[in-house]
Amino acid sequence: MLTGHPKGLLVAFFANMGERFGYYTMLAIFTLYLQAKFGYTATEAGFIYGGFLFGVYFLPLLGGFLADFVFGYGKTILIGTVIMFVGYSLLAWPGMGLWLVVVALAVISLGTGLFKGNLQALVGNLYDDPKYSDNRDNAFTVFYMGINIGAFFAPSAAEGMNTYILGRSGLTYDQKIPDLAHKFLDGTLKDTTELLALAKEQMGDAFTDLTAFCNHYIDSLAESYNYAFGIAAVAVIVSLLIFVIFRKYYKHADVTERQKAKSEEFKGQMVELSPEQTRDRLMALGLVFLVVIFFWMAFHQNGFTMTIFARDYTVASVGQFHYTWFDLRSFLPLLGAIGGLILLIRKGGALQKGIGALLLLGGGGLTWWVVSGFEETMPITPQIFQHFNPIFIVFLAPLIIGVFTWLRSKNKEPSAPRKIGVGMIIAGAAFIILMLGSMGLKSPAELQGGVSDTLISPYWLIGTYFTLTIAELFLSPMGISFVSKVAPPKYKGLMQGGWLAATALGNMAAGLVGLLWDRLEMWQFFLVLVVMCWLAATFIFAVLKKLERAAAS
Repeated sequence: MLTGHPKGLLVAFFANMGERFGYYTMLAIFTLYLQAKFGYTATEAGFIYGGFLFGVYFLPLLGGFLADFVFGYGKTILIGTVIMFVGYSLLAWPGMGLWLVVVALAVISLGTGLFKGNLQALVGNLYDDPKYSDNRDNAFTVFYMGINIGAFFAPSAAEGMNTYILGRSGLTYDQKIPDLAHKFLDGTLKDTTELLALAKEQMGDAFTDLTAFCNHYIDSLAESYNYAFGIAAVAVIVSLLIFVIFRKYYKHADVTERQKAKSEEFKGQMVELSPEQTRDRLMALGLVFLVVIFFWMAFHQNGFTMTIFARDYTVASVGQFHYTWFDLRSFLPLLGAIGGLILLIRKGGALQKGIGALLLLGGGGLTWWVVSGFEETMPITPQIFQHFNPIFIVFLAPLIIGVFTWLRSKNKEPSAPRKIGVGMIIAGAAFIILMLGSMGLKSPAELQGGVSDTLISPYWLIGTYFTLTIAELFLSPMGISFVSKVAPPKYKGLMQGGWLAATALGNMAAGLVGLLWDRLEMWQFFLVLVVMCWLAATFIFAVLKKLERAAAS
């Protein structure tokens, strides 16, 4: 999979993985934190969630401008990493008020804006070398795996910290308590029977007063989220060290067109485009940016309405076997066993077969040992569902790379814009799964912030995440690759910022579409997402020839 790639790709891979681990640790619990700490409704939390995601993905436009015309890629990335550390450290401060949360979010957004797009531009520069250029699409798929390995471990890291801090206070997580506690403290809870029973279950003989319990639980849960945010601060420092220590492997690509013009060493590498070529390329990029707005609007329901769906409409506990997918102690060795089985089935020598057999037996045995130690019924938390998308990315990415490499060998590989169109079709299909699963469930308006009395299987969400993952692999790494190839050389950082700014508009729309969450039936809400994805797919196929011409110019 790494054959024919420069070593600088691995540096970017691991630097990105560290930063994304921190980011997704924070994002996995952010909506839950806002609701637990401040008692916000889904709509109120959605405005802040959407606004933060907008900032994270819109500010790369500023980062790209600073890289292209002021600091260069590497220096801008370093500054951004330090700023991110400051932001996550602020967010980890226990007992902070809303104003400090807003400041922390603004700082994180700025740091990410300087970091994210420019790292992508740097990877693209590595593949301007003709001996690597054919592997550009595959390179960004590998790069994307780094994002998702970090994102896979993030929800479990957040959950582990939540469990530890709550346990230190003698508590366990219960999804019903925060909403009931806030309503009780606000004086809007008419019947305290359920809350009283939950309080006695949590505190046992130590329970004395319902008001004291509500404050204690809310404060302890919020503190557990603060500590989880601290994990993100540590992760970006690791990312910074990787990027600095291994600079020699990407140093030759850390040059903007502006810097090339001032250097005799690089002046011969400058690429000049005619005004017409520049205009056509910018127009093609603009059309792609328009389409991806709709994808990210749908996709980033994962940290918003899909997390709320997991909390309010999905069973809160599962049996031993089913819990295997939710606990890393069992899930990771099971994945190892599956990998071993693949090695045994594939053609290969004795060494490969031997490694496959060891992984299959070792992973299978360890999985059985861990699962046998589970209780008959095990609890699951809403945020843990977010680890499915990244692990599916890690396992499906090599398969997608293999398929596209085989198609290229037959001269049948689809263009990046065509892959994006197919991705939008698949994204719509993903939400059909949730649309079917939500038939007959009470609407969020009927629940009024509570938990549904009819809870469905977690496999509806898992199936949706699996299908969305396939869509993402067709769209996101291919889109980044398309931008790196088509962007006029002097605007590389700015155009990567443009891709992320389009993502920002989609993220903001992800929060705004939450306005429909309390107004529609469940199945109607997910149908809206299906229709929007398929309309975007129709549009990109309508302008496909224009996009392909721009890529070839």
